[in-house]
Amino acid sequence: MKSNSFFASSNHQNHSYKEIINNTTESQRYEVSFRSKSARGDSYLRSSALKSAQQGNYTEAIALLSQLIDRHPDNAIDYNNRGLIYFQSGESQKAILDYNTALQLNPNLASAYNNRANYYAACGELQSAIADYDRALDLNPRYVRAWINRGITLRDLGQYEEAVDNFEIALLFGQLEGHILAERGRTYHLWGDWNCAIADYRRALIELPSLNIRKDDPGLRLAVQVKNWLNDLLRPQHPGGK
Repeated sequence: MKSNSFFASSNHQNHSYKEIINNTTESQRYEVSFRSKSARGDSYLRSSALKSAQQGNYTEAIALLSQLIDRHPDNAIDYNNRGLIYFQSGESQKAILDYNTALQLNPNLASAYNNRANYYAACGELQSAIADYDRALDLNPRYVRAWINRGITLRDLGQYEEAVDNFEIALLFGQLEGHILAERGRTYHLWGDWNCAIADYRRALIELPSLNIRKDDPGLRLAVQVKNWLNDLLRPQHPGGK
């Protein structure tokens, strides 16, 4: 399960406005007030788009982000976020156009490289995906999602040892541990090291959401997968279950 980078903060979202000094003109006061309200409006649109996307209402989320792009056509983050929702809704060609635009506007946006790499991986262009994960990690070596995704792609290439190395680096940062353990366990599973796979699956299930609660948690689907993988290894007819 590839890990996307979703709804990073924007410069337009984090403006702070200092108190207006006494000799500020009324027009300056109005301009600052307008900009402040506009920034709050942008924040509302972003949070509404995120909520809509989480609820599976991709059409509405895309419409909201398109409003932001109309307001701020040079904002790479909004293109990146809209591209991600296009990708999640199955409109992959629109997604790649938005990712490319985001990177033209900001070549240092690590999350856009990660998301574009996920697009390449989904299309089977694994070497192109690795190249973009590498660029994301060059920009942000602590980027856990990119380490996870790079490890999954290396596993898809059959490079199991290097994939495990990626997951072990990702574990150093203390984030998304359940996801990392699940993917490392899957790598051991496919590599034929069933004891390590079983150990990682069991640890992952402790970290991931319970199968009995939080049905809307994005980690739940991975927990279900892990449970199935573990049950496959523990079947009596499987060598790992003996």
